[in-house]
Amino acid sequence: MLQYQISAKSQKGGKASSLSNKSTINFEASSGRDEVLPNPAELLLTALSACILKNVERYSEILHYPYKSAKITVKGERSDQPPAMQKIEYLLEIDTDIDERKLKNWHKNIIKFGTISNTLANACELSGEIQFIKN
Repeated sequence: MLQYQISAKSQKGGKASSLSNKSTINFEASSGRDEVLPNPAELLLTALSACILKNVERYSEILHYPYKSAKITVKGERSDQPPAMQKIEYLLEIDTDIDERKLKNWHKNIIKFGTISNTLANACELSGEIQFIKN
């Protein structure tokens, strides 16, 4: 079983940061909304995008599907009462020369074996699609 640990701290006013491995991520933890730093909901969506992009790389190697680049756009919909992420949608675009059938297979593996994607799929509606990058 893999285990993960981070440490985080905040200052009065909501400036916060987390330390994982040797990297610091700054975020806002105020009662309001910062225009620069990501908030916790945006960090959650960032974690999903990192999970999916990590699996793009992982399954590129496992399935021998070459690619030049990948990008993802993630949108989350939050309810107020109770405060929770209700719905998350994503669009994953990959610059690759593989065929459509292989692209769909790649997507299936990317989502099926993602730690964050599986966790979020159990907590809210998670949907998305994969497509070739349009130049």
